Amino acid sequence: MLFSKQDYIKYRFLEIIPGALVWLIFFMAIVISFIRPIWAIYFIIVFDLYWFFRIIYFLIYVFISWRQFQKDIKINWLEKVKLIPNWEKIYHLVFFPTYKEGIEILKVTFENFVKINYPLDKFIIVLAGEERDKENFFKNAEIIKKKFGDKFYKFLITLHPQNLPGDLAGKGSNVAWAGEKAKEFIDQEKISYENIIVSSFDLDSCPYPQYFSCLSYKYLTHSNPTRVSYQPLILFHNNIWDAPAFARIVANGASFWLLTELVKPERLITFSSHSMSFKALVDVGFWQRDIVNEDSRIYLQAIAYYQGNYSIIPIYIPVSMDAILGKTFWRSMVGIYKQQCRWAYGAENFPFMVWYFKRNQVPFLKRIHFYWNQLEGSFFWAVAPILIFILGWMPLLIVINQQGIEIAVTQTAPNILEIIMNISMVGLFTISILSTIILPTRPQKYKKTKWLLMLLQWIFLPFVLIIFSAIPAIDAQTRLMMGRPFAYDVTEKVRKS
Repeated sequence: MLFSKQDYIKYRFLEIIPGALVWLIFFMAIVISFIRPIWAIYFIIVFDLYWFFRIIYFLIYVFISWRQFQKDIKINWLEKVKLIPNWEKIYHLVFFPTYKEGIEILKVTFENFVKINYPLDKFIIVLAGEERDKENFFKNAEIIKKKFGDKFYKFLITLHPQNLPGDLAGKGSNVAWAGEKAKEFIDQEKISYENIIVSSFDLDSCPYPQYFSCLSYKYLTHSNPTRVSYQPLILFHNNIWDAPAFARIVANGASFWLLTELVKPERLITFSSHSMSFKALVDVGFWQRDIVNEDSRIYLQAIAYYQGNYSIIPIYIPVSMDAILGKTFWRSMVGIYKQQCRWAYGAENFPFMVWYFKRNQVPFLKRIHFYWNQLEGSFFWAVAPILIFILGWMPLLIVINQQGIEIAVTQTAPNILEIIMNISMVGLFTISILSTIILPTRPQKYKKTKWLLMLLQWIFLPFVLIIFSAIPAIDAQTRLMMGRPFAYDVTEKVRKS
């Protein structure tokens, strides 16, 4: 994005807000704990109560979404699609951006893809590589094209040049380049943009067999399908049995967070693998090339372009992806941290919303709704675990250690906090059970006792929430606040034989 000097200063101010709010609350929590510890105790109790009600709210939506998921997964969506006149006109354009992944990752992805329950001759597949990985990419692309290319309507291979002006090396600039190349082919074939559904997938994305049938049905039966994005349920299950415990907790947490968001379209935003109309994609100018989180930004671009007349539809059929798994345990831990930083850098969406929604005349109430969801989500991601598990106990310790102070609240506050936390554990127990039920089949190389480990791993949740959730979120929002560019680190993908 190009700004004048004056506009750049205004935009930078908006970028500072998310991180500034986080550091302000930490500063106030520490200072007030020393100068007015009783006030701090009241604040922590109120905050923990708010957190408790958020967990109850979360659980309600978990069960609602779970029931819908269990219902939709049993439907033969292809049969329903074939009852719709002219359904054969619909094509699916699917992007698979890749950078330095090994051939084993590509093979698993395409071996899964050709098993989907939808005619493969209705697919235009784009394998999008980077010039920085040219030799490895072309070698792998030729292997995949030779084995799978003739199964689709068209198999395109694109190479994103490096160091293009305005490009941030990463998925966004790659798929934007690939999208323009795909458009040249589509124009040549004279396929109507309205008859093409675009899916932007990470390379490890393995859609369940019914996903594209369900997506087609939702598209064909919507009153205005080109003004809608479609968000599937993301399950990080491809290698969940092989991933370390910390990675499994992060992966399951992300899956269940999205599961609850699916039933709340007013909060839902495109995340990771998602779909939309090719017409809308062309209208907004493809994915933004200079940001980290192009998956969520493309939805906001459409909101701005269509002046708020754009929405999102949940798809309860999953797309399975990889949990973080590096070549060593420590590389896995670094991978988790970097992935969480990249996701948390989505706070960069806040200044975009404020800047472009008003200029594009998005309705006022809708603007406020988006601002609140973005700020509240980013804020609690970074702040809640630190306040609950660390700073929340500081004022209690200070008051207890002060001689001559005996106030009822100081004696009862620890009990109140303990009760709140114990009741909140119901949410943890529920997630642990559901995440175990939904697991893919246990590989034969693991003993049945592995199931027990899948349950016991949740005792590490407080540690994971602090080290692999709150701290990366603080890191990312601080980088944004300080104006430090965020390099796009591609997650290492490893598969155990």
